[in-house]
Amino acid sequence: MGKDSTIEWTHHTFNPWWGCVKVSPACDHCYAESWAKRVGSDVWGPKSERRFFSDAHWNEPLKWNRDALKVGVRRRVFCASMADVFENRPDLVEPRQRLFDLISATPMLDWLLLTKRIHLVKKLLPKGYSLPPHVWLGTTVENEEYARKRIPYLLEFDTPSVRFVSCEPLMSALDLSPFLLSENGKPRLDWVIAGGESGHGARPMNPAWPEDVQRQCAKAKVPFHFKQWGHWAPATNFEVPHGYPEKKIVHFIKNNRQVSVISVGKTAAGRVLGGKTWDQFPTTRLTA
Repeated sequence: MGKDSTIEWTHHTFNPWWGCVKVSPACDHCYAESWAKRVGSDVWGPKSERRFFSDAHWNEPLKWNRDALKVGVRRRVFCASMADVFENRPDLVEPRQRLFDLISATPMLDWLLLTKRIHLVKKLLPKGYSLPPHVWLGTTVENEEYARKRIPYLLEFDTPSVRFVSCEPLMSALDLSPFLLSENGKPRLDWVIAGGESGHGARPMNPAWPEDVQRQCAKAKVPFHFKQWGHWAPATNFEVPHGYPEKKIVHFIKNNRQVSVISVGKTAAGRVLGGKTWDQFPTTRLTA
């Protein structure tokens, strides 16, 4: 959990619990699993127990809500950076209900619920419960296969103020155009986040992939946020030193020409795409 989060697209993070199970290729190098192991928490996998927290932990968002109300500015909360709210386990039923109660008690906070289990959301919501308008509901779509599987479930929801997708880590070319505009020309997805993978074992991303997603969003007038290049960045962004190790260079084809990405680390790689920092956010029907 953290006030003033370092994640570029949120103000705060809140974890109702820690722990999860891997469900798709985006999970292969899960940063949350690595972080949990680093601090000595064995909370990953179907047989591991989840880590729960004290009342003091749960009271923090109430303070954030009061602060937001005081200054008259809404704040975004990324919920469950170390878990998935919609993991289907009996021991999560009660804390998930407590989370929904907390969300209801903090109307000045926009709660970003990002899940890889979007197909389970309706099943796991309490009977008769609808997600309130200050929930932003999103799903991860790392490649074309999972975009086709997950986005239709997301689009079944009308009540969230924002429906969004996170294309991070972006692992292939991705055509979101069928989901960006409806037949009447209005956006179906309200926001798109994209980014490359960071951390140990990070897989390189073809620069053409996020550039194409950005163009699709611009055409549909859907806000686009480029979070990071990750561990690998376009070689054109750097002067590659003579004798740079070949094992730290990967080649792709972009517009019928070879492009290279190099291993430089997340900080050096930065988040400039096409000469611009993309920090677009959706508008909502909610005001302070």
